[in-house]
Amino acid sequence: MSHSVNMALEKLIDTGLPVSVSVMFACPWYQETVEMLKRHPDVAVGIHLTLNSEWKNYRWGPVSGRGTVPSLVDPEGYFFPTSEALHQNHPKLREVERELRAQIERARRSGLKIDYVDYHMGTAVRYPEFRELTERLAHEYGFGMSEYFGETRGNPQYEAAPAAKTDSLLALVSRLQPRFNLVVTHVGIDNEELGALLDMNTDGGLSEMSKNRQGELDALLSARFSEALKAGNVRLITYRQLIEMQGLKSMRRPVS
Repeated sequence: MSHSVNMALEKLIDTGLPVSVSVMFACPWYQETVEMLKRHPDVAVGIHLTLNSEWKNYRWGPVSGRGTVPSLVDPEGYFFPTSEALHQNHPKLREVERELRAQIERARRSGLKIDYVDYHMGTAVRYPEFRELTERLAHEYGFGMSEYFGETRGNPQYEAAPAAKTDSLLALVSRLQPRFNLVVTHVGIDNEELGALLDMNTDGGLSEMSKNRQGELDALLSARFSEALKAGNVRLITYRQLIEMQGLKSMRRPVS
């Protein structure tokens, strides 16, 4: 998403923790992310399918070109800040497909090995016609789909105050369910770049987002988190490993 997020990501990768990184190929800083991930080929890479742009004064639009998918953009030519605003604009499904394909093709051209897809703000699977399209594209390209392997998803540390994020993450570790769990995290460096961004997402954006993302990074880097994993006999794996273990044919649409 930004240079500050990339800096935090590299700190996390350098610890050796198995991580899966979902790249927003519609964002300006994706090229830096690609170069970083090429230095770390063991990291599983996903395409964070993007149909929204939710930050005030830092916007992005379609990879396919705003004139090619006019039903997906606001009057300024950027993605809408929320899923609801996009849906209220009556997006044409053929344009959604054109844009998602453009993001997938950009990802493939990057030279990275792509393992899976997931969904920025959930938009690419939020509506039945979007979900069916995303499933079809994942099948066509041979990608895994996040949350289609029976994973129990959790990210309570996201809502916790920065100082409480480590405690929240440890509490999550203590109640993990067998067999697979998905822990979603948003890391960043608390600096001027990230601190300048204001969330326009009406689903409830966090105030002081940069401090919250720094808090998630600190929690993941903490000795307490590492000790909790060992004490709980928790094995961290990536989506690439999960797909190798389960196979793409095991994927099932999650029960809503």
